[in-house]
Amino acid sequence: MGQRKPDMASRTDVVGALDEYLDIDAIADAALNGLQVEGKEEVVRVALAVDAAQVTIESAVDSDCQLLVVHHGLFWGPQVPLSGVVGRRVRACFVADLSVYAAHLPLDAHAEVGNNVLLAERLGARVDGAFADIGALASFEEAIEVGALAGRLAAAGCDEPLIWSFGGEKIRRIAVVTGRGCSALDDAVDAGADCFVTGEPVQEAYHAARDHGIHCLFGGHYATETFGVRALGDWLVQEFDVEAVWIDHPTGI
Repeated sequence: MGQRKPDMASRTDVVGALDEYLDIDAIADAALNGLQVEGKEEVVRVALAVDAAQVTIESAVDSDCQLLVVHHGLFWGPQVPLSGVVGRRVRACFVADLSVYAAHLPLDAHAEVGNNVLLAERLGARVDGAFADIGALASFEEAIEVGALAGRLAAAGCDEPLIWSFGGEKIRRIAVVTGRGCSALDDAVDAGADCFVTGEPVQEAYHAARDHGIHCLFGGHYATETFGVRALGDWLVQEFDVEAVWIDHPTGI
């Protein structure tokens, strides 16, 4: 018996469901969240990727996808002309009739498919609540050493995490902000976290972490933000019975 063909969904219905599920306008964001490029109305196969780059767009087209859902979209901040790199990306979407949907901070903060909640859970912690608007506070039933926690972070897909070991012997509570999250370091300290987990380090955070006496783990911007889009793909499969294609293109950052 052959495999059952996936259902065909309406792009309008899929976008509407994503907007509602992610509460797409609830958080102020520098990114343009929601549908960024409107393509074919019929959707059978959805591609999921962290970044809406030329390589992921072309991979989605090559995989015969009608919709690309990403964390980092095409448009940020003020309006930009459709020229240069952005123009080439948009042109590739239009030629292939490929829609692009982006969810930045709404996906970071989501209570079910959010990057921060999912990473905390992958580390074996119980999510206790939110902090710094989009982050997740979580705790361990049994306290853990920073080296062991770094091992769990590596096992979750964040190879060779960077460790700043400035805290106590054991970690009971962690604060998680994936991606570029060092701006929330003070919030993590105020929330009583023993360890701050994020994607990429910044120079000015080093001495702040040392002076606060808090551990920091950095798993990479890209690696820490793969969890949400992949979970969102599973949600779309469940809700619409479409196919989901994961496009993995690590940046090394």
